[in-house]
Amino acid sequence: MLVRPARSAPTSPPAATDAVSDFSTDVTTTELPTRTSTDDASDNAVESAPGTPVSVADVPPETPASPGPGPDRKTIRLRRPVLRRKPASPSGVGLVDALKVRNYRRYAIAQLCTSTCGWAARVAQDWLMLELTGSAALVGLTVAMQFSPMLLFGLFGGVLADRYDRRTILTITQSLFGVFTLALGILTLLGVVQPWHVLASAFLGGMAIVVDNPARQAFVHEIAGPRLLRRAISLNTSIFQLGALTGPAVAAGLIAAVGSGWAFVVNALACAVAAALIRSTRREEMFAAVVVRRAKGQLRAGLAHVAERPEILWACVLVGFVALTGVNMATVLTAYAAEVIDLGASGYGLLTSTLALGAITGALFAGRARRLRLRTLVAGAACLGLLQMLAALISSTVLFLVVLYAVGATCLLYLTRSNTLVQTSADPAMRGRVLSLYVLINMGGQAVSGLIIGWVCEWGGPHAGFAACAAGPLLGALVVGAILARRAHVRPVAHLRQRLAGGGLLGLVRLPATPGARGS
Repeated sequence: MLVRPARSAPTSPPAATDAVSDFSTDVTTTELPTRTSTDDASDNAVESAPGTPVSVADVPPETPASPGPGPDRKTIRLRRPVLRRKPASPSGVGLVDALKVRNYRRYAIAQLCTSTCGWAARVAQDWLMLELTGSAALVGLTVAMQFSPMLLFGLFGGVLADRYDRRTILTITQSLFGVFTLALGILTLLGVVQPWHVLASAFLGGMAIVVDNPARQAFVHEIAGPRLLRRAISLNTSIFQLGALTGPAVAAGLIAAVGSGWAFVVNALACAVAAALIRSTRREEMFAAVVVRRAKGQLRAGLAHVAERPEILWACVLVGFVALTGVNMATVLTAYAAEVIDLGASGYGLLTSTLALGAITGALFAGRARRLRLRTLVAGAACLGLLQMLAALISSTVLFLVVLYAVGATCLLYLTRSNTLVQTSADPAMRGRVLSLYVLINMGGQAVSGLIIGWVCEWGGPHAGFAACAAGPLLGALVVGAILARRAHVRPVAHLRQRLAGGGLLGLVRLPATPGARGS
């Protein structure tokens, strides 16, 4: 902030303390008005010799007066202004502050509707396939059909999200989601639905996701603005992941109460509401987006941008490990409800509700981290894997629910922070392509996860399935953590004596930057 210049009126110059108190982080040198001893006594401001201009930024702690006799010639102390960062007001940095923006508020409501009801429809698809065929492997195939289009066309979806109007893209994709799920819901209510109908609906919805997902995430930058960007990203990711974890609970309630068909109809209505809300956002209140014109090599440029940004590259690598087995828990919970609890849809609702409650808890803390680092993501992935491994070893239903609650909170915290780090690190002109790669890795991993976890559950049971869920996060934390530690020339050490004295058990020691030291 610039220092307020002095007024020219000689009778009542403004107090210098006003200028000093307005400092935030930037300092600009300016001339202050002539000060007298009377003024100094009255407001305790910066002192100087009569008629001498003072630079606020370069004032030394002590400035001796000019040599010479006289009572006014003395050594005076000039108070150096204290440069403090202004404390941000709660209304300016809170997660909910982004909701004060009208366009973002409408978008967030649409996001909440489609995320929750969309995931409810996906779970209803899985449950419907299980009812029609009785095969957990075909349930995994349904999940794979929904996410596999990202593996084939995901990067091209990011190019389209950078090239065309994102509000129009989202309006079209939400309308398509509604049409696909409404058709499946009508077939189910009429009692003529077949397994291939479920697979076709899952694949068509996955095709719409190819463009919808990167456009939806990049659209946040246009409606929230730079000041609220990080909080809006955290809130947006929290809403999406919260819907992914609460949607199954909604689906379980609808399936138990009225059947799978009405879950599809409810999702179709939610998509219609979301399309209308997105279309109603006001263009004149949006922030200008970077226009990317059609040109050759745009896809290669996006991949090169990811490769030269370590915080994006290793976040994408880590989320690939985590998504490979650790995020998609619908398949294993379906098998757990059917074989362990043996309560059918109501037992599945109990499990998913517990997972959703943990996700709500995680959402409350998702945006509180002031600084995100790769090591934060590594620690989050390790905690998620350890909790899932613990859940696989527990036979008590009560203890399993407690651990499942912690899994939900940890999973949402990790996914939200990972997405926030990637979005805030990407160049605005590359954001759609970077997010398309991130989403491709995330959802592509979940597509493979459906097949892996479904096969393990069918041949080894639900407990083995949960152990398989833990493999990806643990392996990712080990691999990425080891690479980052090697690049930083550090290694973990144990401090047993400090632990006995109340200190930490583990610590990091920086190794000498010599080839011999690194080899040892």
